[in-house]
Amino acid sequence: MRVALGRLGAEGLGLRAVSRFWRTPAHPAGSGPDYVNAAAVVAAGSMSPEAVLAALHRVEADLGRVRDGTRWGARVIDLDLLAMGGEVRPDAATQDRWRALPAAAQVQVAPDRLILPHPRLQDRGFVLAPLAEIAPGWVHPRLGQSVAAMLAALGPEGLAGMAPEGGRAQV
Repeated sequence: MRVALGRLGAEGLGLRAVSRFWRTPAHPAGSGPDYVNAAAVVAAGSMSPEAVLAALHRVEADLGRVRDGTRWGARVIDLDLLAMGGEVRPDAATQDRWRALPAAAQVQVAPDRLILPHPRLQDRGFVLAPLAEIAPGWVHPRLGQSVAAMLAALGPEGLAGMAPEGGRAQV
């Protein structure tokens, strides 16, 4: 994780804030070993969301990630673009449709384009807990809720098995 964070600058992304690292169970349960999750705020200048995602994918590839179409399988690294301000991509109806996708379909179907904000960030403690450390006031543009409110709505069961690893990440 630290290596990935260190490579963001070479891709034109300025690291502004990083959460603690969180040890979390694999998602979905039983799909692999525990993960280490973190959230970062980056400055992307005039880069489009698609260009930012491409930069994240280059960092993943440099670190050995092979994208073979498998959904939610064990992987060396997984960098997600969760949001860019209040942008909704590609449009509100598509964002809502992906957010409402039933759990059984989520493992089978992958979007063919960038969906922003990430369609399930509001459902995942392993996303919200680190994000709440660095951007608790960010408001989901479709749900109208802050990160802090979405995290609180998950309740303790949404953080089951998760634990922060010490202090803030150093890069």
